[in-house]
Amino acid sequence: MTMTLRIALTLVSVGTLFLMMRRIRQSRMQIESAVFWIVLALVLVVFSLFPAAADFAAHCLGIYSTANFLFLFAIFVLIVKVFYMTIHISQLEMKIKELVQQIALDEKKNQEEKARLQELLADGAEKKK
Repeated sequence: MTMTLRIALTLVSVGTLFLMMRRIRQSRMQIESAVFWIVLALVLVVFSLFPAAADFAAHCLGIYSTANFLFLFAIFVLIVKVFYMTIHISQLEMKIKELVQQIALDEKKNQEEKARLQELLADGAEKKK
């Protein structure tokens, strides 16, 4: 890897880390999501500063090309992230469904109480006459 490419990768990786940190502070996201993005940015910084780490990991896994290892690593990380996001979305959908059902039941109960109250007021008005 040429020195120019290493410098460019390092600058982009560190820039990505700082951008993610800034956006995380601004958005006040949940800690689990923030940790994921911070760790991912740190891994990018490590691989750009120490390309031998990526070479070593590729060699340990029996992958001949470091570029193939990096692509495989990125794909794996993204698949895991999508999986956990799918679980989270599914849980949120279930909570929304339960909340909508609870709101509907509460509205029906309020309508029944309102109708009963109007009935009682109408009966009280008839008795006065």
